[in-house]
Amino acid sequence: MKKKIVMLVGGDHSSYAIYNALKNEYNISNVILEESKSRKEFIKRRIKKLGLIKVIGQVLFQKIVVPFLKKECKTRIEEIVKNNQLTFTDFEKEKLINVPSANSEVCIKTLKEINPDIVIVNGTRIISKKVLTSIDGTFINTHAGLTPLYRGIHGAYWSKVNKDGHCGVSVHLVDPGIDTGGILYQDLIETNEDDNFVSYTYLQLAKGIDLMKLAINDLIKNESKVVTNNLDSKFWTHPTIWFYLKHRLFNKVK
Repeated sequence: MKKKIVMLVGGDHSSYAIYNALKNEYNISNVILEESKSRKEFIKRRIKKLGLIKVIGQVLFQKIVVPFLKKECKTRIEEIVKNNQLTFTDFEKEKLINVPSANSEVCIKTLKEINPDIVIVNGTRIISKKVLTSIDGTFINTHAGLTPLYRGIHGAYWSKVNKDGHCGVSVHLVDPGIDTGGILYQDLIETNEDDNFVSYTYLQLAKGIDLMKLAINDLIKNESKVVTNNLDSKFWTHPTIWFYLKHRLFNKVK
């Protein structure tokens, strides 16, 4: 019997790439798209958690440095996209269901009505236990970092800063924690001198899609297994503008 698959996603470009890479191979019945998070509320929560000065540095990095990095590696990104046949066209309208939040009652009701066997999560808020236990299906996610060492965001960049060789991507089960679910597949990415903070994510996206397919195939055959490693568990957030510039100038980490 075919497994019914849905995607539960945010509007990040990676969600479109994953959908387009999977839609012709698997029975993706619907794409549940949550509304964008309030930027203002997000910043307020981050200030409360990290402090005003650090958040100012993070915002300056995103506003000033990241646009420059996108231009710097534009050709490299185009090369990665072409070589890995990544496409970012919109979701098919007839399959799209909009919800206010992945954790909303509307989302829970939608999941119960569809009753999927597999839920592919990407780019959403942290999924609540209430949502995860609302159906019997398995929730899986692609994470841009080797878990549990690089939980959070920008795992490839932080691995480059730490020079530890753990620059990669994971596909894992989703639990109520932040990137703490059981690991299904992991692999490293190969970078070159043309790559930087922005293009790392495209390499991780391409590798993550390959790993996601392996994980889905296992689930379809009821052969899914959790693997372990000996890595410590650490959580990472955005670099500040001064942290990035320091490591770029003195340690050549782009």
